Amino acid sequence: MISCIAVDDEPIALDIIQTFADRIPFLELKATFTNPRKALDFLKNQSVDLIFLDVNMPVINGLEMAEILRRRTAVVFTTAYPEHALKGYELEVSDYLLKPIAFDRFLQACQKIQDHRQPRNGSSSTPLFVKDGYEWVSIQPDQVLYLESADNYVKVCQAQQTLLIRSTLPELLELLPAGNFMRVHRSFVVNRQHVERMGRSDIQVRGRQIPIGSSYRAQLDIWL
Repeated sequence: MISCIAVDDEPIALDIIQTFADRIPFLELKATFTNPRKALDFLKNQSVDLIFLDVNMPVINGLEMAEILRRRTAVVFTTAYPEHALKGYELEVSDYLLKPIAFDRFLQACQKIQDHRQPRNGSSSTPLFVKDGYEWVSIQPDQVLYLESADNYVKVCQAQQTLLIRSTLPELLELLPAGNFMRVHRSFVVNRQHVERMGRSDIQVRGRQIPIGSSYRAQLDIWL
């Protein structure tokens, strides 16, 4: 569970973050603030894992607040101004969300932070939320057999079902436990937990023969 607060001088922006947070099971929004000073007072007595932070605010702006909180907690900037992105990079913020914020982009930022908080090896019981058509569905990474690229989509192949989501292999691979998942071909990522056999030119996952790309072979020998 990721505990967080949101700081924005616009109440409507805070309402949107509250609505988004309510849709994410692993996110706990503990409080929202329109006044940065009150947020800092709150943080003196309580710690959180993440702060959604507007940049342009009176009294104390988001850049100044991020500097105060540097390395103490993860920060995601929420702003309508892209010109602050470089400064955000210098402050080592976790992500930079441009308003109006779409839910899928908000979810992606939260999943990235959740992924960085958990061990990058072994299995993960934390569900991953992906968009299947017009619906958001959760999948358990341990149940994913392999991923297959299909034009602008990725097939998430599981034992009982296959989901088709709009994404790329690198984008989806970044959200999965690195210790278990590896790209073995330009079109395929496999889950080591379900590998049955590896030959010279292909790898078998639950009976499915998946080709091994020549540029991935050496790294795959080490990984397995």
